[in-house]
Amino acid sequence: MNIRFPNNDFTSFEAPMRAEIDLDGLEVVQGAVPQHLDGGFFRLIGDRKWPSFVENDVFMLNEDGMASCFYFKDGRVNFRMRYVRTPRFVAEEKAGRALFGQYRNPFSDDSSVAGLSRGTANVTMLVHGGKLLAMKEDSPAIEMNPFTLETIGEYDWDGKVTATAITAHPKIDSRTGELVFFGYCAAGPATTDIAYYEADSNGRIIHEAWFHAPYTCMVHDIMVTQNYVVFPITPLRHELEWIQRHEPAFKWDYTKEVYLGVLPRKGRGDQIRWFKGPNQCHGHTIGAYDDGRYIYADNTFSKRSFFRFFPNIDGSQIEPAHTMPYAKRVVIDMEGQGDGFTEQPLFEYPGELPRIDTRFETVPYSFATMNLLDVPGQERVGGGFQWIATLDVSGKGPSKILYAGHNCSIGEPQFVPAHDEAAEGEGYIMAVVGRHEQMRSELLILDASDINAPPVATVALPFRLRSTGHGYWYGGRQLRGETNLLGAW
Repeated sequence: MNIRFPNNDFTSFEAPMRAEIDLDGLEVVQGAVPQHLDGGFFRLIGDRKWPSFVENDVFMLNEDGMASCFYFKDGRVNFRMRYVRTPRFVAEEKAGRALFGQYRNPFSDDSSVAGLSRGTANVTMLVHGGKLLAMKEDSPAIEMNPFTLETIGEYDWDGKVTATAITAHPKIDSRTGELVFFGYCAAGPATTDIAYYEADSNGRIIHEAWFHAPYTCMVHDIMVTQNYVVFPITPLRHELEWIQRHEPAFKWDYTKEVYLGVLPRKGRGDQIRWFKGPNQCHGHTIGAYDDGRYIYADNTFSKRSFFRFFPNIDGSQIEPAHTMPYAKRVVIDMEGQGDGFTEQPLFEYPGELPRIDTRFETVPYSFATMNLLDVPGQERVGGGFQWIATLDVSGKGPSKILYAGHNCSIGEPQFVPAHDEAAEGEGYIMAVVGRHEQMRSELLILDASDINAPPVATVALPFRLRSTGHGYWYGGRQLRGETNLLGAW
């Protein structure tokens, strides 16, 4: 059987790599890696092992998960990359061909894999309770060895998690080390069931609650404070009859209102309170906190889904400007009598993949970093994310913007504190930059206080890394299970 990826000549920067890699002692071509950095910068990318048999496949969402890590110790950086061996990956590896069909559509699969988990584990790497998990929101988590990236298997918190799907965006409470996570379509494809869980600092499930969303849709992320969890229900809708007819699994419905479901932390499903607002699409959480009465929940929002391959529900033409996400603050009055919420813009330029100093997860914060899609008036060559920004969401400090260069692509930036006692935002920003003309990638380590200064270090890779979903820094003590709280050492 001939193996060929459609519409791919293997000269594109984003062509499949299909390679597992071990490379010790990466070259530092500029600056010096801080000697005290001890831990790993974990990233997940999608990288299909076998060509899809589906025409116009949603490649970036429907590819095999490839886990990678830059391991730091004593000023040296090693690199490792491994496929996440999901049940899906193992079945296709044995068959030597693709067996799973359209994105989020079990009705399109080869009959030989009926009932097998379709998860690709290609979005987020989580370390909690000494376990490393690869996550994708439509399936169970996959446990991996944090030091070798070898796959251990599906993980369900010792049978305590019964939801069939688990989010790729859990949150770790910065005060308690508790894990807050959820699953949507938790009872199966295209259901309104949402399951909400909390695990203690040792990884033991201590809370579970189920409720129904107002309509079936993608619920990609949540906003968590000390006292509340906010579930954004925005109308990137998902209906069973669509996938049965082999139509796109998700469509944008501009007729539906947005709902923000607010639950008290460790609350029951029947305690959820729904707040309504104008039609728009949520992206990724920046940060969130509450003062006992008001919830301040920061997220990226666009007029419709960022993903243009999901059509409008009526087949109308997609306006590119409507897909551009902007950072906004949602304010919810938990003592008010109404069911609305207010919005405040946080940043003037469109961007995504926001990150904070996660030592301030669930509590008041000010520092954030994110990638930008456009900076009007600045020259650029190429498309996509080519800028990194830092901003003070309180409005008290200046924002800074770094253009990473022509014909490049930037992965999600990650903040790493300079030391355990560092002030908020004192430390480094790590980001992988793809240099398309040179067909290689590099890891930038920037001073978070001044990203326009020369990099602290530039670590070169002699090959390219495809665009990624998300990346996280985990310090050595986190990897060894000694703490769940972000720290370098």
